[in-house]
This record gives sequence, structure tokens and C-alpha cells, in this order.
Amino acid sequence: MKARGLRTPLLLLLVTVVVMAKLNYIQRWGGFKEQATSEKNMNSTVHFFIQSYNNASNDTYLFQVQKLIQSQMQLTTGVEYLVTVKIGRTKCKKNETKKASCPLQSSKMKKSLICTSLIYTVPWANYYQIWNNSCQDSKVPI
Repeated sequence: MKARGLRTPLLLLLVTVVVMAKLNYIQRWGGFKEQATSEKNMNSTVHFFIQSYNNASNDTYLFQVQKLIQSQMQLTTGVEYLVTVKIGRTKCKKNETKKASCPLQSSKMKKSLICTSLIYTVPWANYYQIWNNSCQDSKVPI
């Protein structure tokens, strides 16, 4: 008799586990999709990236994003963005007060990089984290 009384709760538990497993499967294997570059979340994600890059860089000068080359997104427990950007060294030094606009270097100090980053964000909690970043010198203009 006790086994019969447990049948319904066990069946409900099994259905819940199967549904949750399917949702996790869809989230993990949905893959990255191309993302429109003008969206608010993308702009704040790219802004977070360049701030993080400048904070971690040993360069005396600040860098700024010149061009968003590619952006892809994937929904998980938050949003993962895979972005490729071209960044350039500005004439503004890190220790200077923030200026509204920093022109790019145009002399022998000129430097451009192509960076690909995987950025995890929970936009509704204003949380951002760089999971992976790779930058290389940009010799060819994009």
C-alpha cells in the first residue's frame, strides 16, 4: 500500500527531472547566434570589455573600440557574448582625468589590436565577467 502512495510523487519527480534536463540541454547546446550590434546590452558589454582591457593593460595610454567586427550571443543562466573588436591606442594617458573624447594615436605610437572575447553577463543584475580574451596586433585595416 505504501508503494502505491509514492507512485504519484515519484512520477512527478521523474517528469520534473526530464523537463529540467531537456531545458539544460537546449541552453547548453543552442550555440552562438549572430547578434545585432546596436542593442543596449551589446553596447554595455563592449564598454565593460574596453574598461577591463584598459585596467589590465600595462600600456601607458588608454585604448578605445574602433569597430565591432562580429558579435554573437548565447543564452545560458545569463547571456554569453562572443565579440570580436578592433581597438586602438588613444592619445589619452591612463592617469589623466577622463575626457569626453580621446583621439587615436596617428604617429609612430599608433597601435591597433583585434580582440576576441567571451563575456558572460547577467544584464538584469548588471553583472559582467570576461571568461576568455585574446588580442593580436592588427597589421591589416579592417
